[in-house]
Amino acid sequence: MLAREVVGCERCPRLRQYCERVARQKRRAFCDQTYWGKPVPPFGDPAARLLVIGLAPAAHGGNRTGRMFTGDRSGDFLFRALYENGFASQPHSVSRGDGMKLSGVYITAAVRCAPPDNKPLPVEFRNCRPYLERELDLLKNIRVVVALGRIAFDTYLSILRDRGTIRSRAAFLFGHGGEHRVSPDGPVLISSYHPSQQNTSTGKLSAEMLRAVFARARAISER
Repeated sequence: MLAREVVGCERCPRLRQYCERVARQKRRAFCDQTYWGKPVPPFGDPAARLLVIGLAPAAHGGNRTGRMFTGDRSGDFLFRALYENGFASQPHSVSRGDGMKLSGVYITAAVRCAPPDNKPLPVEFRNCRPYLERELDLLKNIRVVVALGRIAFDTYLSILRDRGTIRSRAAFLFGHGGEHRVSPDGPVLISSYHPSQQNTSTGKLSAEMLRAVFARARAISER
């Protein structure tokens, strides 16, 4: 039900117009494909012990394929790391119908529509946040949260602050591979650089670095 609500969402006119325009104009490499062009629903195992939070779908990735981190280079990095740690059935994901299955992990994002220049506006984050809040309530078995990028990290912490779980975000410093115990009984938060092309092409984030994050997440989730 929540996924259907996400797909039908019209809360952010700027994002909806942008996604629909990209879906019409397309990229030359995908000109023969039908773009999704709608808000992108979450993807994964409802009984997951690991939650992965990204920033937003890519204009020619998730906005094209209709699945989080599917069909772009960020997804190539992410799914390979998940596969190597036993969370994904295959190392690559190109479409919703490619047979990818996730086990023990659920993937979502701070914003569900592709934003221009990958930069959602503050009001767009606020409009989308209730979906993430509901996911946190529905996913009863989460033991680890991996935040891909500073924005996902801050979005998750802002929810915890507003719920009274933490006093302030200031005590939690973002850094790759950082582990944060946000409450005695709550999930462990692991911060990671986002597997964007900007980070992976410059060497700021390597395949081994991301693999290590999910190896640690696997170890914590199995305690």
